[in-house]
Amino acid sequence: MMKFKRADFPAGFLFGAATSSYQIEGHAQGGAGRTHWDDFADTPGNVIRAENGDLACDHYTRFESDFDLLKDAGFDAYRFSTSWARVMPDGTTVNPDGLDYYDRLTDALLERGLKPCATLYHWELPSALNDLGGWRNRDIAKWFGEFTETIMGRIGDRMYSVAPINEPWCVGWLSHFLGHHAPGLRDIRATARAMHHVLLAHGTAIQAMRGLGMNNLGGVFNFEWATPADDSPAAIKAAELYDGYYNRWFLGGVFKKEYPANVLEGLGPHMPNGWQDDFDVIGQPLDWCGLNYYTRKVIAPNTDPWPSHQEVPGPLPKTQMGWEIYPQGLEDFLTRTAAEYTGDLPLYVTENGMASTSGTDDQDRIAYLNDHLQAVQNALSKGAPVKGYITWSLMDNYEWALGYEKRFGLLHVDFKTLQRTPKASYHALKQMLALKD
Repeated sequence: MMKFKRADFPAGFLFGAATSSYQIEGHAQGGAGRTHWDDFADTPGNVIRAENGDLACDHYTRFESDFDLLKDAGFDAYRFSTSWARVMPDGTTVNPDGLDYYDRLTDALLERGLKPCATLYHWELPSALNDLGGWRNRDIAKWFGEFTETIMGRIGDRMYSVAPINEPWCVGWLSHFLGHHAPGLRDIRATARAMHHVLLAHGTAIQAMRGLGMNNLGGVFNFEWATPADDSPAAIKAAELYDGYYNRWFLGGVFKKEYPANVLEGLGPHMPNGWQDDFDVIGQPLDWCGLNYYTRKVIAPNTDPWPSHQEVPGPLPKTQMGWEIYPQGLEDFLTRTAAEYTGDLPLYVTENGMASTSGTDDQDRIAYLNDHLQAVQNALSKGAPVKGYITWSLMDNYEWALGYEKRFGLLHVDFKTLQRTPKASYHALKQMLALKD
């Protein structure tokens, strides 16, 4: 069981669960267009068993019953993402069925007393825009602004909160330098452009939503604590660089209108012309900051070209993903973000959870949630303005290049029948959220 109750957190503290469109909806339905994830999955060797999001969890037709489970657990909010290719199949032309779907979804949440917390983009770029260079092309900021105006022009009046882009590091580095996510590039020049353009698109979307009269707008960033493999100056420098391009690049751009010097040593020669002039757009004022946190990495130097480091195995217990369980990192990021970047701006844990092989009796996930909620409590006691905690994920889903093997959900999904079965963690959170005094 959970060791906390709702009353242990400040009044108004928000509890929620999160998903993303391509991972659960069933992208082959409703007139959605092709995405670069469909292309990536169709390329042999990229995704386990070449699995894709064509059907996923069929949330497209089952969202009302999924929301009943969300409501029954006592959650306050639902963090979801909109699919650019569902709303605009070619990236620019509107699909009325896509807009209608998110209209119905929004109303279904409100009917159940759930706060809709939208993310505009969770990695499903329309293939037609990828053909034009995707995140390497500066025009993507304009395209994304037009998508923002289209989808939020329809549902923005009913959103509790909105963030433009989920985990910019994954859009930029993971997808263009490491090649693990679509479009699957390993190109430092493409990386430098994507790392910048993703923030330019973020700022452009914020401007577009302000123009629609919207508020409670934020940014959602992912974080991994970087621990040096030893006390050597080389290991410390390597960990600082990992911290720079993983964590500080995006916070620095948005909240300080600058990029870390140690990262520019490598990316600087490959940046697009005039990048220094974009910070007024990138640094649009936000109403809150979201932190997605799962793990830390132990970093050692090596003799490879820049960034000249490698991840080495750490000693801590690990999840099904092979990620170390390190709750201290969440506490440290909440306190550091407030102290160094955001000040009194509200902070939300917008994703936190674990993949597990334990089936429906997921006591390991309950322990993980307990440990990370303790980290939130510790950060609160140090003055960090944490206003909510959203767990990943509501249900088992398509875990990108890892297909359907890695299970993060509070709900078990049978991917043959698509039946949802609440896990022990779902019931434990339900009990916790019911304890209001």
